[in-house]
Amino acid sequence: GILVGYMAWGRGSRAVAANQNMAAAPTEQPFRRYDIPTDGFYSVGPEDAVITIVEFSDFQCPYCQKWHDQVYESLMAAYPGKIRLVYRNFPLTQIHPQAMKAAEAAMCAGEQNAYWQFHEKLFENSAALNDDLYASLAADLRLDAASFASCMTDHKYQAEIESDMQFAIDLGVQST
Repeated sequence: GILVGYMAWGRGSRAVAANQNMAAAPTEQPFRRYDIPTDGFYSVGPEDAVITIVEFSDFQCPYCQKWHDQVYESLMAAYPGKIRLVYRNFPLTQIHPQAMKAAEAAMCAGEQNAYWQFHEKLFENSAALNDDLYASLAADLRLDAASFASCMTDHKYQAEIESDMQFAIDLGVQST
C-alpha cells in the first residue's frame, strides 16, 4: 500500500513542486525597440496620435489586401483620432511582378496630392495591376496624364522604394 501511495501521490507532489519552482523563475522575454522614421512618408491619422503603426506593404500581396480590407478600415474607424498609419513600401518583386510598378504609381500619384486615393484604388484592383490600370486610375482621379506618365517612365521613385525595402530588410522584416 505504501508503494502504491508513493507512486500515486508522491510523484504528483514532486511534480507539482517542480512546476512551482519553474513558475517562480523569471520569465522575462527581452524585446527590441526600433526607431522607425515616419517623417516624410505617406500617413493617415493625426501626427500626435497615441498609436503609430508603420506598415511595410505590397499592393499585389493578397494578405496585404486582406489586412487592408478586414483590419485597417475597421481599426481606424474604431479608434478615430488615436491611430496614425504610416505606409512604407515593401514590394515582394520575386513573387509579385507588378508590385514595384504599383508602388511607383502610388508615389507618382502622390506628387499630385492623390496618394491615398490611388492607394485605395490599387487595393481595390490588386488582382488586375498593370500599366493600363495605372493610367486609367490616374485619369479617373483627374491627374495630369503627361506628368504621371513621365514619372512612371523615369522610375522617379524606384530608388526611394528600394530604400524602403532595404530598411525593412535591415530591420529583419522578411515578408509583408
